[in-house]
Amino acid sequence: MQRQGYKVRVIDKKIQEYLATFGAVCIEGPKWCGKTWTSYYHCQSAIYLGDPAGNFQNRHLAELDPALILEGAKPRLIDEWQEVPPIWDAVRYKVDIEPQKGQFILTGSATPNHKGILHSGAGRIARLRMRPMSLYESGDSSGQVSLEALCHGDLKPALIGDVELKKLIELIVRGGWPGSLDLSLEQARLLPKEYLQAIIEDDVYRIDGVKRDTSKMFLLLRSLARNESTTVTNKTIAKDIKAVDDDTIDDNTLAAYLDIFRRLFIIENQLPFAANVRSSVRVKQAEKRHLADPSLACALLGATPESLLNDLETLGFLFEALCERDLSIYADSFGGRLYHYQDYKNKEIDAVVERPDGQWAAFEIKLGANQIDTAAANLLEIQQQIKDDPKGRPPAILCVLCGLSKAAYRRPDGVFVVPITALRP
Repeated sequence: MQRQGYKVRVIDKKIQEYLATFGAVCIEGPKWCGKTWTSYYHCQSAIYLGDPAGNFQNRHLAELDPALILEGAKPRLIDEWQEVPPIWDAVRYKVDIEPQKGQFILTGSATPNHKGILHSGAGRIARLRMRPMSLYESGDSSGQVSLEALCHGDLKPALIGDVELKKLIELIVRGGWPGSLDLSLEQARLLPKEYLQAIIEDDVYRIDGVKRDTSKMFLLLRSLARNESTTVTNKTIAKDIKAVDDDTIDDNTLAAYLDIFRRLFIIENQLPFAANVRSSVRVKQAEKRHLADPSLACALLGATPESLLNDLETLGFLFEALCERDLSIYADSFGGRLYHYQDYKNKEIDAVVERPDGQWAAFEIKLGANQIDTAAANLLEIQQQIKDDPKGRPPAILCVLCGLSKAAYRRPDGVFVVPITALRP
């Protein structure tokens, strides 16, 4: 159903495909990323469990009998289903006894405990991950270069035009929240701060009814922000917290807090990639840490456009986070997966996009055009190292994804150069 004013999202096509394939689709992701509005675009009727009307009448009705809220034109949207977890089983059962496709769209900004959920829903309810807006979705990328085409070695040289460092910084600080697009930068900076406050003060408790040390949770998030786009260990994070709080946080508590943030979709780590599990090239298995959006790291660090101009190291990590957020969104659209690569010789590749056929593309992410040569040399060296291994599976495509390049092109050594402000799915 067409909705006036709707801004098209990359995930739209996948939602349509899944509705044609499965009885129900569950769209998960952080609050404020646009799940409800996007789901409303695809539905024919809707019920909102968070609606306070009638003293939260909808929620009470669902708690009384989940089946009561399933009636309506299909696809029917059930927003924030995790407020009443038995809804999951009710939807699963409905799809079982009436096996039509595309009956329900569920949205969720938290993954509840399995308590009260009897069935996984496998084969009946498909899950889709939604993230904040990419630069292409927000209109800040020209879309001249397709990531899918690039991963097959297809790139037409294109002039992008001047890209200002100040503009890139503003995009990082603003973030990909749909509600920020029409705000001034000063106004937009307030949203991630309020977002984090609401999550810690309200949503963390609501997920399972357990009271936690909110001050330590804030310290943990600040540590994650300081270590954005790195493979920092839990042990180092614990030391980071102790240095500020002068109090320890035990391993179990730290792991529990991280799990809560994962279930609330505040964090989404980048998994490690192995060119071949049987290869003699040993790779590390550490995940790269990411908050859901680089604007959250900015809010936690108190970073402003002015302070980031004077701290290029931090800016570089935040720019990497921006690029990897967008790569995740674009790769998902064609069945790709995002990883990172790090071996025991400390050779690293910032981002790896693996295609559904197993071929993969290697990306180095650099803010400045003056870093392109070094990045290309690193990619070529790692590619050759993997080629020299009889069991190695080298990258098919090498690319430097950058911020301040004025053009998209292929170098004489075969390495592609693409500005992030030109990329699309």
